Amino acid sequence: MWKRWTAGGAALLGGWAGYSLYAAAAEDFPAGMRGLKEHLPVGGGWLFTVVGALIFLLAGTVSVRWGGGRLKEWVQWCSRIPMDELAAGAAGLTGGLLLSLLAVPGLSWLGRTGDVLQAVSAVALGYTGLRVGLAKKQELAALWATGNWGRAEQPEGRGPEEHKILDTSVIIDGRIADICKTGFIEGTIVIPEFVLEELQHIADSSDLLKRNRGRRGLDILNKIQKELDVKVLIYEGDFDEISEVDSKLVKLAKVLRGKVVTNDFNLNKVCELQGVSVLNINDLANAVKPVVLPGEEIVVQVIKDGKEHGQGVAYLDDGTMIVVEGGRDFIGSTMEVLVTSVLQTSAGRMIFAKPKLLEKAQ
Repeated sequence: MWKRWTAGGAALLGGWAGYSLYAAAAEDFPAGMRGLKEHLPVGGGWLFTVVGALIFLLAGTVSVRWGGGRLKEWVQWCSRIPMDELAAGAAGLTGGLLLSLLAVPGLSWLGRTGDVLQAVSAVALGYTGLRVGLAKKQELAALWATGNWGRAEQPEGRGPEEHKILDTSVIIDGRIADICKTGFIEGTIVIPEFVLEELQHIADSSDLLKRNRGRRGLDILNKIQKELDVKVLIYEGDFDEISEVDSKLVKLAKVLRGKVVTNDFNLNKVCELQGVSVLNINDLANAVKPVVLPGEEIVVQVIKDGKEHGQGVAYLDDGTMIVVEGGRDFIGSTMEVLVTSVLQTSAGRMIFAKPKLLEKAQ
């Protein structure tokens, strides 16, 4: 339909152009041409109008057939460009062109040379702004998503709102939900989409233990979003040039000027080396009493051998390792154990226990 409208518009334009040409030249015909004009079967205006319309109709039809395919390809190519790149490129290009306007008063006195220099500066600064915008697309996307454009507009007497960025390990651990519930975590809880993807991958694992940990993490996130009175932001951006999730977290923390919340010992060290603030849940647990105390009884399933002779190894839902003395004989079975000691470090928590039935036998 649009091709027909375009061809029709070209025909109308051609007719108007033909009639205008005839009207402009009608009085300037040589004497010989005026005699020919009088013997034309139709009026000259009509003749020029029809001829002009036919020429433009033919040219418009050819142009639409050839240019329509090129235009469709160009639209499809543009549609494949991510929205963050389009926005960042447009912002950078606009900034560069605005800067080029500052050079207009200084170059206008040069005449035509100044006009050329103005055009060159507009192209150069526009292209530079476009490249800078594309290079900073992730930072612009993060600032747009969080509204963290500056530190000046803060209520009097209050510090800037900080973003607490959760990693996969601290979500699976689950204690972050209890900490948020108590109100010790202030600001906005940021959950990056690439962390959600990693968590979903774990939840879909063929390994039973990993699958349970992944599903536990998803349940914890659901609890934080729906049950707790905290502000949660799902950050949908990504850093395509970075492959490691931990490196992406560090980069995001720098962009948002926030803090990484984790219980991963290695990520903790990387954040310290990169100058990024980090909140380690295990360090917090060291400052308060452990979740499991010596003398408590818990139900576990022994799944494999321990390093020492006769030991068995079990895990809590959050991945905490439990070393069961004399538990090798109970591999594959669920049993009650008595906690004997708890080892808590920045690298994690390890629980030592022994079967409750052995305690009764003694």
